[in-house]
Amino acid sequence: MLHVAVVGSGPSGCYTAQSLVQADPEVLVDVLDRLPCPYGLVRYGVAPDHEKIKSLQNNLRSVLEHERVRFLGGVPVGPGGIPASRLRELYHAVVYCVGASTDRHLGIPGEDLPGSWSATQFVAWYSAHPDAADDDGFVRDARSAVVIGVGNVAVDVTRMLARGAAELSTTDIPQAALGALAASRVTDIHMVGRRGPSQARFTTKELRELSGLPDTEVTVDPAELALDPAYADPSALPTARRRNVEVLRGWAAEASAPGAGSAARTASRSIALRFFLRPVELLADKGRVGAVRFERTVCDEDGGVTGTGRYEEIEAQLVLRSVGYRGLPLEGLPFDAARGTVPHLAGRVLRESAVEPGEYVAGWIKRGPTGVIGTNRPDAKETATSLLEDAPVLLRKDVPGDPLAALRAAGVEPVTWTGWQAIERAEAALGASLGRSVVKLADWESLLAAARTAAP
Repeated sequence: MLHVAVVGSGPSGCYTAQSLVQADPEVLVDVLDRLPCPYGLVRYGVAPDHEKIKSLQNNLRSVLEHERVRFLGGVPVGPGGIPASRLRELYHAVVYCVGASTDRHLGIPGEDLPGSWSATQFVAWYSAHPDAADDDGFVRDARSAVVIGVGNVAVDVTRMLARGAAELSTTDIPQAALGALAASRVTDIHMVGRRGPSQARFTTKELRELSGLPDTEVTVDPAELALDPAYADPSALPTARRRNVEVLRGWAAEASAPGAGSAARTASRSIALRFFLRPVELLADKGRVGAVRFERTVCDEDGGVTGTGRYEEIEAQLVLRSVGYRGLPLEGLPFDAARGTVPHLAGRVLRESAVEPGEYVAGWIKRGPTGVIGTNRPDAKETATSLLEDAPVLLRKDVPGDPLAALRAAGVEPVTWTGWQAIERAEAALGASLGRSVVKLADWESLLAAARTAAP
């Protein structure tokens, strides 16, 4: 039997495991994760009010419950955990599906002021990631928020800032985050992009959701949208971007309708979508962020933007940057620092342009932080195909009969599938005690304590 370790239990890891066991009945797969819970960004990156997307966990569950797939949570690989070299000794092959684990920075003055966070940190907090900040410092004392970026994550955090407690209480959002957002005094949210609407990366479905939020108005400035050359006639744009522009055109038309401009604001919250503004500095007020200074940009001949030397300030006690993710180097693997990925050939890790069968990558660490959840399926299948093509060579390697015994001998006690099921029961019980549905456990101690209640 070919024994494979897949590092990472998010979509790319699960789809890789699925491709392997479906294609070859002689493959056993251990799916390892640093966290005691499976599903990666589906559990810790999808907003709690996106129930349909979160339901993808059911598909991933079916993979991890396969008779030849084993989930081993709480197993860090690399510094502080199982050395990557030891992992390669225990398995015929190792596939790294670790995603892009850090966010990009703006690189501007004031970015480190209190009140300035990455959207990744905010998402981790309301998604109950055990490494997240454990307080309500995101929204405390904030009246105005600026979200920098115009992708789906930016739309998610904007929507979550505008959601009411009644809507969120039916989700699995942790109780502390629910309480903090319920008490939030944020009334003005600005989502700002340095380029135009035709270059925004959000999907049309996500964008439209903003206009359906209760007691919230969405505003766009027709004059600002018109700075985009594709705005007047978006017919030549790719379908997704054309639809985005059409939605924004509709909102702009509503704002320009007779009497609309003079109507008093009636909603409790406002979301303003802004374009062609580049952040240049976060300005302090009493030791924390108080405003963001932007420079107006215009389109250039290369499809990018250039500054105009005209500036604008937007008040903000909370700033969330959402300008992309980036992969980090992995112990013992080559790394392309410019792209934030591991060099590969169809998923096979490349060392000095040569392939050494036994090490593979899939997902964002392979291709960069692009695409949607479904993009991971063909990506994972490509890597699995490469691995199975190498199987005759890989099987020449002697490995232990069961790597789990070696992991335990090294002092690692993985959270098995029964441990994860115990966590699920604990989260259901917590929800019932609070008069809610399932409520996530938000810290390491609670998760591991719950896992230990699993039947032997």
